[in-house]
Amino acid sequence: MELIQQSITEILLLLFLIVTFLQSGIDKVSDWKGNLSFIKNHFQNSPLKNSVPLLLAIILVLELLAGALMFVGIFHLATTGNNTYASIGAELCALTLIFLLIGQRLAKDYAGAMTLAVYFLIAIFAVYLLNS
Repeated sequence: MELIQQSITEILLLLFLIVTFLQSGIDKVSDWKGNLSFIKNHFQNSPLKNSVPLLLAIILVLELLAGALMFVGIFHLATTGNNTYASIGAELCALTLIFLLIGQRLAKDYAGAMTLAVYFLIAIFAVYLLNS
């Protein structure tokens, strides 16, 4: 219990990011065709238009991997105090958000890009806390 209290801020940030990333990844898996159709339409006038299926698959893998690492990371934080998995998961979150930001900017979806900034700040704060 003491380890949880010592890392409660990090755990809460990780839970937020887990919900965000795993929900997004699971949604892509459960409705691949719908997501692919939406993203293809979203990027129809961007340089990425011919690479959408591959890029969507890469984002899917990154989201699920980041979510899984953070999930395991919470367990390790709570039981051993070790933050390695949590830190790698949070760093992968931040990197994935940068990739998403690049896509939003290329698609000229500036409102969507602005929304990602909020998630990025949360991810960077988690990275900072886990590495300090």
